[in-house]
Amino acid sequence: MTTPTSAPRLSSAAAKLGELRDTKRLALLFFGAAALLFVISLFLPPVWWAQLLKAFSEAAMVGALADWFAVVALFKRVPIPFIARHTAIIPKNKDKIADNLALFVREKFLDTDSVLALIRRHDPARMVADWLRQEDNARQLGHYLVKLGAGALDFIEDEPVQRFITRAVHKLVGSIDLSQSAGAIVDAMTQNGRHQELLDEGIAQLAKLLHGEETQAFIAQGIVDWLKEEYAVFEKMLPTETIGRKGADVAVRMAASILARVNDDPDHPLRKNFDQFTRDFVERLKADPAFHAKGEEIKQYLLQDAALNGYLKSLWDDLKAWLKNDLQQVDSVLHQRVVAAGLWIGRTLADDARLRASLNTHLEAAVRSAAPEFAQFLTGHIADTVKRWDSTEMSEQIELNIGKDLQFIRINGTLVGGMIGVVLYLLGQVPGWLGMLRQG
Repeated sequence: MTTPTSAPRLSSAAAKLGELRDTKRLALLFFGAAALLFVISLFLPPVWWAQLLKAFSEAAMVGALADWFAVVALFKRVPIPFIARHTAIIPKNKDKIADNLALFVREKFLDTDSVLALIRRHDPARMVADWLRQEDNARQLGHYLVKLGAGALDFIEDEPVQRFITRAVHKLVGSIDLSQSAGAIVDAMTQNGRHQELLDEGIAQLAKLLHGEETQAFIAQGIVDWLKEEYAVFEKMLPTETIGRKGADVAVRMAASILARVNDDPDHPLRKNFDQFTRDFVERLKADPAFHAKGEEIKQYLLQDAALNGYLKSLWDDLKAWLKNDLQQVDSVLHQRVVAAGLWIGRTLADDARLRASLNTHLEAAVRSAAPEFAQFLTGHIADTVKRWDSTEMSEQIELNIGKDLQFIRINGTLVGGMIGVVLYLLGQVPGWLGMLRQG
């Protein structure tokens, strides 16, 4: 059963085989014609033109047989004593042919100087720029990349990717020292007195809270409740509501005054105490075993948390579903981004000669570095592949591809041999003609 790709190859091979057979029959026909002429010449009267025909046919048969032997000896063994060992040249020299073919490819096509000359001749960066600048080409590239991406998504197994994401996150979390990291973050936040800005904002918010009506009412009610609990007798004789409001007002003004002094004085003792507390807290975060133990406890909780691990597993499913859905859309976001990137690269390369020159220079440097090893690998692959071929099959394939031309060598040998025979016959008659001239 043939595949769609193998059917054309079989058809081509069959056509070549038919052409080879036809040319073999044609060459044999020429030899047969020469032999027929020779047989006819044997029954003709010994006149000059009959001798000329005989000379032509004899030499033509010799040329045909000699070239037949030469062509056959390339591919098959001819069982003639003392000569057979010099036949079947291609099958016997398969390994030598493989090595020489590989050497030819390496020296003529893959040597570093040839590849560098190819780069300099065609300016690949300019070719890429000119190609990508055309929107149709950029869209075509985007289409192929989108198809490749969609195929890759179907090819990738979900479970290994999910395990990879989970292991990566677990390793990342496990490598983090939470207490040290928290200490470093707080330490960075306190650089250049930034923590004092936090204190200023806290003071401002507290002052705003104190001047609020609800806060003052809460303080006043607290004073009234205190009087009722501690001085129940006097509370019935005193205007407790008025005392509560006045007391709340005094308390708020005193607190606001203290906050204002702290806010206006950079060297206020409260600020210095806050500085010291912050420094001590940072050091405790970095060095206190209790904080370190708490950080490890949090890490273990995260690593063993079913919700987090379930989210990590579903992360790839959600991403894959989004990608597949987007790639199936006519107005795919990824396709648009790829097209836009391709156009941008093309325009940038086209407008920047120095960038193109730099890319070509880097490409040449890569070729100088990789070409020798690549050439060695590829030519080694060619030689090894040819050596693994069956000798008979290799010989048949070569004959199939060039045998038609070799059969024309047989035909030409028949004609050329005949003409040489005529020339030699005429040269052999020259002494007789000269003798006749002298006698005359």
